[in-house]
Amino acid sequence: MSDPSTQQQQARPAVPVLHEERLDEVLGAAPERGRGRYRPHRVGMVWRSKVFRAGAVIVALALCWLVILALVREQTGPDGFLVGLGLAVLPVPLLMAAFRWLDRVEPGPWRNLLFSFAWGACAAALVAIIANSFATRWIATATADPASADTLGATVIAPVVEESAKAAAVLLIFLFRRREFSGVVDGVVVAGFTATGFAFTENILYLGNAFGEDQQLGSSGFASVTAGTFFVRIVMSPFAHPLFTVLTGLGFGFAAVSARRHRARRIALPLLGLLLAMGLHALWNGSSSFGPYGFYAVYGIVMVPAFGLVTWLAIWSRQRELRTLAAELPAYAAAGWLTPAEPSALSSMRARGMARDLARHWQPDRTQGRAAARAVAEYESFATSLAGLRRRARHGAVGPDFGARERELLHHLWQRREIAAPALTHAALLTARRGGAHHGRPLPTPYGTGNGYANGYAYGTGYGPGHTPGYGQTHGHTPGYGHTQGPTPGYGSGAYPPPQPYGGAPHSHRRPPS
Repeated sequence: MSDPSTQQQQARPAVPVLHEERLDEVLGAAPERGRGRYRPHRVGMVWRSKVFRAGAVIVALALCWLVILALVREQTGPDGFLVGLGLAVLPVPLLMAAFRWLDRVEPGPWRNLLFSFAWGACAAALVAIIANSFATRWIATATADPASADTLGATVIAPVVEESAKAAAVLLIFLFRRREFSGVVDGVVVAGFTATGFAFTENILYLGNAFGEDQQLGSSGFASVTAGTFFVRIVMSPFAHPLFTVLTGLGFGFAAVSARRHRARRIALPLLGLLLAMGLHALWNGSSSFGPYGFYAVYGIVMVPAFGLVTWLAIWSRQRELRTLAAELPAYAAAGWLTPAEPSALSSMRARGMARDLARHWQPDRTQGRAAARAVAEYESFATSLAGLRRRARHGAVGPDFGARERELLHHLWQRREIAAPALTHAALLTARRGGAHHGRPLPTPYGTGNGYANGYAYGTGYGPGHTPGYGQTHGHTPGYGHTQGPTPGYGSGAYPPPQPYGGAPHSHRRPPS
């Protein structure tokens, strides 16, 4: 593998320009005089440090969690708290894994997801406990009717307070982590993690109180209050709170892909999502007041179809991200930033996973294999961000930093291309062969010494144009590795050192799956 420092100093392909719009319209007009002033960093301002701000957030959430522990333990008792904690944690890994699976195309950073979960479990839960208790007591005092106060608090106060508190986490990431919040899937995942944390704390309280009630009544087994509460909240409706808050996340997600000139839409969509979340939450909480079968009616007629619709929309958004990769990345392949086969490989989850496995198996030891697989995963993530950025630019949903962001993503791709490009290209050939293409043709090895051709790509001893063994021009006038057109360099012209196959050909005992 060539020296990264030497590679960074070499010339790179030109960045493709959007043909649908003028570059000035995408980048935005230059700021007026006096508005783009340079503000030097003030030494000594500790609160400007990212470490300080992250520490402050962690400390604040930890304090909220300690207060919640004290409040819940006071209501449920030590035994009830431990039972509620043990039962409430059961659906958490499943929900987190489901939302993380949905985010596999362009995985968001774990710090955002952990913050969302902690916000829901600590800050939002604490606000809900305090506000709901205060509002219910005030209504009971004002009306002298505790029963109606509990009903009104559950159907009106709780949905407004809880959904607003959970939406605050989505809003914070939308405002302060804007680069990492780029679409509908991001909104769904952030909202889902926030609601999962909130439901976790709430389930501790409900299950702990149910266990305390069983101790007073002396009931146990399937007829106990704890078993009934567990069945309703953990078995039947673990997705209830995530479903409510995901509606808010959808609003923020659609706002993220809306054109910047549509300011009213970018404000109205999150508010509409929040109102829908409150309405569905109120309907769910008030289902028990609709008669003996009201809960089952709302569950079957409203909750299950709504859950199916939101799930379909989330999966459709994920597939749309893959289609965006196939539509936007060929422009960078034509400019020489990617190999011609990479767009098709990056738009297939099967090929992406296979490329990581290939990179891992091509390494001589396990440590280097993990590093290579991680490099390919990062390459796939940056390529997905690049395709999404270009798509948003077509719709006018990017800011003046579009050019700088595009160059930054291309820089990250360029640093990892020697490891990721061969793995992704070979994965594209393997998936095409398994899908029925190239039937009867011998599949070439990733780095061989002969001339093997498949799908128009040549594999051999190096990179060169035409019929020279290596990656070359595939069809028409589409430039690839080895094709030089004007100032755009390529492999074979002497501008770049050819990538090496991770220290040589694969070992016989670690040969990748064919």
